[in-house]
Amino acid sequence: MVASETAPRKRPSVSLPKLNLCGDIGLKIGRDGTWYYQGGPIARRGLVKLFASVLRLEGDGYYLVTPVEKVPIEVETMPFVAVEMWREGSGAAQSLSFRSNVDDVVSAGPEHALGFQAGPKGNFTPFILVRDGLKARLARPVYYELAALAVEHDGAEGPGVWSGGVFFPFPASERGDG
Repeated sequence: MVASETAPRKRPSVSLPKLNLCGDIGLKIGRDGTWYYQGGPIARRGLVKLFASVLRLEGDGYYLVTPVEKVPIEVETMPFVAVEMWREGSGAAQSLSFRSNVDDVVSAGPEHALGFQAGPKGNFTPFILVRDGLKARLARPVYYELAALAVEHDGAEGPGVWSGGVFFPFPASERGDG
């Protein structure tokens, strides 16, 4: 074996050209987390996970971004759905972790906030921040599990949950007093 075959290869520094913005090709993520291409659901889970890995939020639009192009994608509400939650510890020391429909796993805390997005009719949609501004809507059963963990906290105006050393309060209408 020659030394050059075992030595790590140095990759040249490449300056990427300006990304080509492709037109709409019919990609959409439905409220339930189903990915669609030209109106039909994408059945290949591996393909959905690949697309999810290159999904970006830029301004007020979502795009699939590769090193040379970006493709707009319509997102009905939020791009991901939190389908599972588990708890470790209790009280202010507890940690709440969530798994998304594309198998991203995050623990709520300073970098992955739990929040409530206001809707048009005064309702709120609970979510966990997954990455780079991308949110996962909490599926109804996951939200019920979260609500069951709600506690009062001194200084907060109502109940909420602890995770990762952060107290996440529920909005007033979710508490029934708004």
